[in-house]
Amino acid sequence: MRDITTSKEKLLKKIRKALLEKRDNPYPQLEDLPFYPPTDEMPEVIFAEQFTNVAGQFVFCEDELQFIENLINLAEAREWRKIYCWEPKLQEILNQFEYPFYETDKDFEQAEVGFTLCEALIARNGSILLSNGNMAGRRLSIYPSVHIVLAYTSQMVMDLKDGFKLIKTKYGNNLPSMISNVTGPSRTADIEKTLVLGAHGPKELFVFMLDG
Repeated sequence: MRDITTSKEKLLKKIRKALLEKRDNPYPQLEDLPFYPPTDEMPEVIFAEQFTNVAGQFVFCEDELQFIENLINLAEAREWRKIYCWEPKLQEILNQFEYPFYETDKDFEQAEVGFTLCEALIARNGSILLSNGNMAGRRLSIYPSVHIVLAYTSQMVMDLKDGFKLIKTKYGNNLPSMISNVTGPSRTADIEKTLVLGAHGPKELFVFMLDG
């Protein structure tokens, strides 16, 4: 009787053989090699280009005063009244210039703007690395229809792995339970292939960057 071996059995046999015959990694330094070619462009410029390409809105501010002025002009133009901010460091800046905001979750279901800090900005793909390690938690960057992030040039890194290094340095082994990489406003094109912003989260995403 002829022995009939299926393709699945052949594959499993090869896997078992490979597991028994373990070999050293022939490319031990592969993960340390750069995935992208080197560039002379500043990371801030790369981030701004990539971020605006995914419908994000980027504003560079020379100092905190210019940041508040830009924020006031934007809020007046959009007629925002319910801006929520729960992070003490960010509250300190807003209080310094007597900018009104909600510091608790009172009437949170009516929130128009969530105002947070971030862990890092990833220049390569124009994304924002967030976590629930800050007082903003999980809700503030997701529920309001507008998410505003205040970031600093010191948080700008080129690639995602560099962003995780910043988080590792900041938190050590006690990493936050949620680390999220946000690239542009929430979007979907599932319905009739029509792009819709704000489908599962904020429909507008702003990054204000300060030097420091």
